[in-house]
Amino acid sequence: MKKISVFFLFVFITASFSQTKYFIYFKDKGVDKNQVISKASVLYNKAVSSLSERSIERRKKSMGENFITYDDFPIKQDYINDLTNSGIKIVWKLKWFNAVSAYLTDEQKSRVEQLPFVDKVEPVRTLSYKRTNNNVYRTSFFKSSANNSFDYGPSYDQDELIKIPEVQAEGIDGEGVIIGLLDSGFRWKTHESLEARKVIAEYDFVFHDSVTSNQPGDISKQDAHGTNVFSIIGGFKQGKIIGPAFNAGYILAKTEDERSESHIEEDNYARALIWMDSIGVDITSSSLGYSTFDNPAEDYTYADMNGKTAIVTIAAEKAFQKGILTMTAAGNEGNKKWHYIIAPADGFNTIAVGAVDNDNIVAYFSSFGPTYDGRIKPDIVAQGVDVFHADPSDSTAYSSGEGTSYATPLASGTAALLLSAYPFLTNVQARDILRRTAGNFSTPDSSRGYGLISATKALSFPNLENSNGKYNLHKIFLDRDKINPSTVVLNYFGESYVVNKLNMNYDGKLKYTASFPFFAEGTKIKFYFTFSDSSGGYYREPADENYYFQYGDMIISLKAEPVFAHSVLDQNRPNPFVGRTRIGFKSIGNENAKIIIYDILGKEVKVLFDGISQIGVNTVFWDGTTSSGVQAASGIYIYTLNLNGKYYSRKMVYLK
Repeated sequence: MKKISVFFLFVFITASFSQTKYFIYFKDKGVDKNQVISKASVLYNKAVSSLSERSIERRKKSMGENFITYDDFPIKQDYINDLTNSGIKIVWKLKWFNAVSAYLTDEQKSRVEQLPFVDKVEPVRTLSYKRTNNNVYRTSFFKSSANNSFDYGPSYDQDELIKIPEVQAEGIDGEGVIIGLLDSGFRWKTHESLEARKVIAEYDFVFHDSVTSNQPGDISKQDAHGTNVFSIIGGFKQGKIIGPAFNAGYILAKTEDERSESHIEEDNYARALIWMDSIGVDITSSSLGYSTFDNPAEDYTYADMNGKTAIVTIAAEKAFQKGILTMTAAGNEGNKKWHYIIAPADGFNTIAVGAVDNDNIVAYFSSFGPTYDGRIKPDIVAQGVDVFHADPSDSTAYSSGEGTSYATPLASGTAALLLSAYPFLTNVQARDILRRTAGNFSTPDSSRGYGLISATKALSFPNLENSNGKYNLHKIFLDRDKINPSTVVLNYFGESYVVNKLNMNYDGKLKYTASFPFFAEGTKIKFYFTFSDSSGGYYREPADENYYFQYGDMIISLKAEPVFAHSVLDQNRPNPFVGRTRIGFKSIGNENAKIIIYDILGKEVKVLFDGISQIGVNTVFWDGTTSSGVQAASGIYIYTLNLNGKYYSRKMVYLK
């Protein structure tokens, strides 16, 4: 039987490499994209039935009752039948893209391109990623962890840097959260730190089976990196390693083929995210990052790091739009010619994780931002140097290594602790809290983004829950032993500046809650907390500022920054300009946004942006070229922002 399997594998690989894999995009799904589909329709119900109850509930948190979009409708079966009946073997069906992937000969490609229902045919690129790993077992660099709930062993440093032990001491360990890992493979069943983890599902997207550990056809260390990553986020062995989210559930996707360095085909990554969404994943954590391909002619350029070009980036962004918190490695290109972050870290909403050492100094290899369109990247950093992890070569072996791929599971584990403590949080809220409570939020830069992630600060930051239109405020005080629970008061005021007081309800363990009364939509609410300790000492949090939010919005701020009723389109800078100019706009949510340049006669010149905005400042650039790529004439131009149907316009002057 084993010989037959190996022979089949050889034939499959040989056949695959004699052809080229392509995306075949269809023009529609049997209905127009803009057509309103009844919730009673067969198409709508097929989309719903493809999702688990958990997936539906997660989507509803972020999307409300309209949790099904055109992306979720199945690909029209007639189109698939026409392809298969003509001898084309489909590899993956990618409903989010209304496309399939398939190996085609040149003759088949030409024939498919002529089909009336086919929109376009594009090659599936094989992306390559060289990891920065230094797998050497270390025992002398870690500090004592004697006063913690667990014996962290050599993993103490990496956990303590981002304050994991303090949160785990409160019984928060990732329970109730499902994390999806996309990597090279996972030998988890035979390692002492992973064998008892809660693995909900696993799938090999390279060989199309449910075995994610090494199997015939894999190189000897194919599953090593994924096992390392799994142990960093979820491992548990007293005295050796304690992962931030050791009690979470896990979905494992083997998407990477290391038979020729580290490779992944774009369709594997996209299909894995669609699969994870259908099961009900809350967080996806990817150690993969790509800028170059097997064929240099297909390499991405820095200009492609714009959040809307790479298939893997688009897939991660689509996952975020469906309520999933997407996190990925920023890349290990900081000391290389490329230098910048790599896809899918360029996504608008995907959290890109950079690497620092245990002294919080940015690692020499950690990729830099910004994105090509000027957004801050990486988003956050965690330890990515001397990171302790399991070694799958033996059931009791451990080693350490470096790379943003090792910083990412630490950051993703921190995100899982936040969602474990507050299951009602949307991915938009979680993303904002993780960035807002990072070490350099007020002074972000292109090397560490918003700074070092902090589990204690993230969980201590107040957050809102919308319960049937009522806004419930939640707060954790991790130093609760110093607080008299009966004295904790929420102090709040609106536009009248009259301070109101509410005694906060205490759950007897950790959490305090209070409900705001109803205010007019858009009212700016400021608040702070007061409490006493057991000795009668009086405290205010924050000490000399206020938290605030706009009624109707779920984002809480602290830093003294402008709050706007909706979104504001900035004047371009410089203006007039020669060469390139910057255009910024602000958004209070993830909204449909489109920026178009018009000439003075109202003729469209170029679409600069068409996608989902990020919360806060968004930046695009115009280099004076038209949609056809030629230089526009000198003169006055109008640029218009369409944000969820509301329009904002400004003038600018272009000089050649």
